[in-house]
Amino acid sequence: MEEQNASSSEHLDASKSNEINSNKTAETASEDFKNRIDLKPLQDSVAQIKQEIAKFIVGQNEMIELLIISILTNGHSLIEGVPGVAKTVTAKLLAKTLDVDFSRIQFTPDLMPSDILGTSIFNVKTNTFEYKKGPIFSNIILIDEINRAPAKTQAALFEVMAERQITMDGERYNMELPFLVFATQNPIEQEGTYRLPEAQLDRFLFKIEVEYPSLEDEIQILVDNHNRKDTMDFNTINAILSSDSIKKYQDLIKQIVVEDNLLNYIAAIINNTRNNANLYLGASPRASLSILNAAKANAAINGRDFVTPDDIKRCTKAVLKHRLVLTPEREMEAFTVDKIVDQILETIEIPR
Repeated sequence: MEEQNASSSEHLDASKSNEINSNKTAETASEDFKNRIDLKPLQDSVAQIKQEIAKFIVGQNEMIELLIISILTNGHSLIEGVPGVAKTVTAKLLAKTLDVDFSRIQFTPDLMPSDILGTSIFNVKTNTFEYKKGPIFSNIILIDEINRAPAKTQAALFEVMAERQITMDGERYNMELPFLVFATQNPIEQEGTYRLPEAQLDRFLFKIEVEYPSLEDEIQILVDNHNRKDTMDFNTINAILSSDSIKKYQDLIKQIVVEDNLLNYIAAIINNTRNNANLYLGASPRASLSILNAAKANAAINGRDFVTPDDIKRCTKAVLKHRLVLTPEREMEAFTVDKIVDQILETIEIPR
């Protein structure tokens, strides 16, 4: 009997030992899994950027996160919203958190391409033409009311947004990296505006629609404004990222793991837009690449070195809403691109 008890006790001890060893192995594997890519510095930087912007901006978390993702993926963003919802201020504050050059261009109907790109001026002393660079030669470009300029001026942005270079008088000038364009536009007031061409819209990673603040946020805006006596000192904003650290984080994003079934998921979403009876114009391969890169960045700022279907779904609408064109019938029925994208995401099976 004692031998049986001893044997049973040994068996329990052995089982417990195996369980402990198994747990230790699982914990070690879990630690190794989490530490494949060290995302802590990136997460800390993102948190600091949000903290700096929060000194003056209440709420608007969606806009701020998408703009940060656009920086991490080296993509341009179009910010759309009614006047007074802090589109321009947020973009300026975000630029202040980056230790890089910043340039703001106010688009107007009389703006010429040379006002953006620069122009060649004849130098009498040297008897040659010298190229004077325009305000586009910077790192972060804020274009205010981009739809105020005519088509000729809009076309001046095509090459520089897509290829990070401009060609002037047969010479090519490369932009210093990072080079990002944040553009704002008002969706309500259409008098004196020019619709952006589809080719230009496709060059934006995101179209970010800024909503009105909630009641609670509105109250907090009033309280903060009253306490600081209606002054906004941008000099209190600290620079968090340098151009080198931005480049480092952009390279880090490229290492985020994406399973093959998720690549198929992205391709299925884009393919559906091209064969959707509700859409006159579907999305291009640039859109699928944009979803992939944005999903990687979204995973990284959430502390994961792998992409999930939720990362893809979270970024898809902002990537597609300015690239898809509804059929005339659906426009007459008051359909929206957002609704069509929701239907597509509901239709396609989510990878497991």
